[in-house]
Amino acid sequence: MPQHHPTDQTPNDPTEIAQQELVLLSDDVLDTPNPNKALDDPEGLSAVGGDLSSERLIHLYSKGFFPWYSDPDPILWWHPKERCALVPRAFHESRSLRKAANRDNWSFSLNQDFDSVIHHCAELRAQKEGTWISEDIKNAYKNLHKLGFAHSFESRINGKLVGGFYGVAMGKMFFGESMFSLYPNASKLALREFCRRSEEYQIELIDCQVESDHLLTLGATLMARSKFVHALEVLIPSPKKNDLLNNQAIFGIKTPNF
Repeated sequence: MPQHHPTDQTPNDPTEIAQQELVLLSDDVLDTPNPNKALDDPEGLSAVGGDLSSERLIHLYSKGFFPWYSDPDPILWWHPKERCALVPRAFHESRSLRKAANRDNWSFSLNQDFDSVIHHCAELRAQKEGTWISEDIKNAYKNLHKLGFAHSFESRINGKLVGGFYGVAMGKMFFGESMFSLYPNASKLALREFCRRSEEYQIELIDCQVESDHLLTLGATLMARSKFVHALEVLIPSPKKNDLLNNQAIFGIKTPNF
């Protein structure tokens, strides 16, 4: 089992003494809630309102917040007390996943089909449990993609799109948003390939947002909020796009160098 990162909280830890509050965001796109005042119930809810403008999304992502809500609710902004995150070098490849990679004619691509990836993520979520990827969310991330902040990573069999994920990149951070599979292991292999190429993309940490058994089996662990915020300060000295991810490419399976 992956080991959780220690919280290392002390009586002087701001997460222990900050009074909880739910902030109503103002029209100022740089309005920033205090993550240490996020609610315990529902856990991690920090702010409501604002908008999905590119400027606000870029700013709040750089501070560790992400939007997660369903229509017709207002926009809800979250900053969990413990953050599910994956160090690319720690990706865990099971024996069955390794066999799956050798079984079909896999290839992978970067930014080849962003619109289709976000569409499939929304459709599969809607079929299973209802989706939070509304038309407004789709349009917001498509705009981030045009600006060079949002990216898709696709898995293909015989050239056909069968899985992948999309997310936001700044500095040396990648914030994963959603993934999908139309074929067994397609999203897992996309993530594996992305992790293998993380060094050339200069990505040192992948934010997985909320804990799940699926992510933990792939090597993700939990980080205390204070540690996650510190990681953001180090890996995103300023909220600039990662130009190493701003191209389109198709490639085969990369041999790991770690």
